[in-house]
Amino acid sequence: MYKHFLKPILFRFNPETAHNLTFKGLSILRHIPFARSIVRAIYRKESPALEKEVFGLKFPNPVGLAGGLDKNGEYYNDMADFGFGFVEIGSLTPKPQDGNPKPRCFRVPGDKAIINRFGINNKGVKNAVEHLKKVRPEVIVAANISKNTTSINEDAAKDYETAFALLYDFVDMFVVNISCPNVVGLTALQDITFLSDIVDKLLNLRMYYDEYRPILLKVSPDLSHQQLDDIIDYSLRSGIDGIVAGNTTRSRDGLTSISQERIKEIGNGGMSGAPIHAKNVELVRYVHEKSGGKLPIIGVGGIMSPEDAKDMLDAGASLVEIYSGFIYEGPGLVKDIIRYLETEKTAK
Repeated sequence: MYKHFLKPILFRFNPETAHNLTFKGLSILRHIPFARSIVRAIYRKESPALEKEVFGLKFPNPVGLAGGLDKNGEYYNDMADFGFGFVEIGSLTPKPQDGNPKPRCFRVPGDKAIINRFGINNKGVKNAVEHLKKVRPEVIVAANISKNTTSINEDAAKDYETAFALLYDFVDMFVVNISCPNVVGLTALQDITFLSDIVDKLLNLRMYYDEYRPILLKVSPDLSHQQLDDIIDYSLRSGIDGIVAGNTTRSRDGLTSISQERIKEIGNGGMSGAPIHAKNVELVRYVHEKSGGKLPIIGVGGIMSPEDAKDMLDAGASLVEIYSGFIYEGPGLVKDIIRYLETEKTAK
C-alpha cells in the first residue's frame, strides 16, 4: 500500500511537508480504535531467533530507527508498531531551536538519496522529557543529544551535560552526536581534545546515577583514518560503550541521476540514502577491525534492502538503523529485513 498509494502522494509534497503530514496521520491513528493493533499485525514480526543483548540491553531484533525522523521524541511507540527493535529520538538540544532556513531538505529519487541541512531543528530536551513522562515507552529508546547551534564549541560540554542529565531517567541509552554536517562547528567536536572534554564529563556524571545508561558516539563517514584511530583509541580507554557508524556525508559521490548544476543548486547539506551505503559499510568494517571487535557498533547509512542490512552486520555491526530506506521503501522494510535475517540464520 505504501509504495503504490501513500508514497506517490507524499512525494508530491516537499520532504518536510510530507514528514509533517505523515506524523500528523500517526497522531490521528492513535485515536482510532484498534488502528495501532492493525498496524502491529501488518508490520511487526516477533523474532526470538534475532533477540540480541548489546550494551547490556536486550533488543527484540537488531533493526532500529535512526535519529532524525522522530526529532522531538513524540512518536517512539508509533515507530515500535512498525516492528523496530529500538528507536533513536532526536537530535535533542538543551534549548529549542528552529534550525536552518527553508528549503532545507531535498530528495533525489533517481538515486534513492536525501540531502538535508535541517540544522538540528527540535523543540528541546524538556519537551521530549514531558512526552516521555506522559507516554511510557514500549520500545528501547536511545536519545541522540547535541549542542545548541548558538553555543560555542568551548562551551559545548555544558550543553551535552544538560541534555544528558534531563533525559537520563527516561531513556535507555544515549547517542552523542558530534558529527552532524549541518551545524557550524559541530564536526570539529570530533577532534579528540573537544571530544574528550565532552565525553569525560558525561562518563563522570553517569557515576552518580543508580541505573547504568550506555553512551555511544555517532561518527562521520567523512573522517580520515587518523581521526578515526584517535576516536577508537579514546573510546577503548575511556569506557565508551559503542559507536554509531555513521552519519550523513558532505560528499556527493554516487549521485548519477541529477546534473552537477542541480547538485550546486541544492547546495550544502548532509547526504543520506543508497549512495552512502558502501562508504558506511567500510566505516563499520574499519571501526570493527581497528577496535578488535571490542566496540559494539550500530551500522547506519543507505540500508535500502535486507541485503544491505546484512552487509552492515557482516562488516561487524551488532545492530543496524534505517532512515532513508524507511522513506523510500516504506515501513514494510523492517519486517523484510527481519525475515531475511531469520532465513540467513537458519541456513547457517
